[in-house]
Amino acid sequence: MLAEILKNYTVVLASNSPRRHQFLKDLGINFVVRTKEVEEIYPENLQKEEITSYLAKLKAASQQNDLKAEEILITSDTIVWLKNKALGKPKDSKEAFEMISSLSGKTHEVISSVCVTSTEKQFIANTITEVTFRELTAEEIDFYITNYKPFDKAGAYGIQEWIGYVGITSITGSYNSVVGLPTHELYRLLKEITQ
Repeated sequence: MLAEILKNYTVVLASNSPRRHQFLKDLGINFVVRTKEVEEIYPENLQKEEITSYLAKLKAASQQNDLKAEEILITSDTIVWLKNKALGKPKDSKEAFEMISSLSGKTHEVISSVCVTSTEKQFIANTITEVTFRELTAEEIDFYITNYKPFDKAGAYGIQEWIGYVGITSITGSYNSVVGLPTHELYRLLKEITQ
């Protein structure tokens, strides 16, 4: 269905994430990948979805001047939100261990924003999903970090990996958004921007 809507456009995905690539393939979207290094720094006063929306727009701004008339750019950002603090991607194993330990036995929010940009328009949407972990042991956390190396993931975990299978007891909201892309919002925005 999207293939028909997008037949006159080239979709540009500004992400190297294999999970986001797979989502677009599963949605039947033909796309090209075009990324630029963007320093993901945001004003300290921003909270929750303000952060992810800001960063998704920042990633779009870095490519806006290169956009052609028939191109639609997709950018996105995801954070884990716990105790009024954003958890981004861990720098190393120690930080990953600290992040997962802080999530153990608690409910946190995963916030994802997706932004679609053309030469004339820009639309953004975000989703907030609640995720609950059971109490995890130090051995389980170490096993996960050693075997799955979750350094490219907000909050140092992937719900679609081993830690999600054994540690997550409930989720309220969009599973795909926790993986890294609110696909239901992307679908809506792509229809909107092509009208």
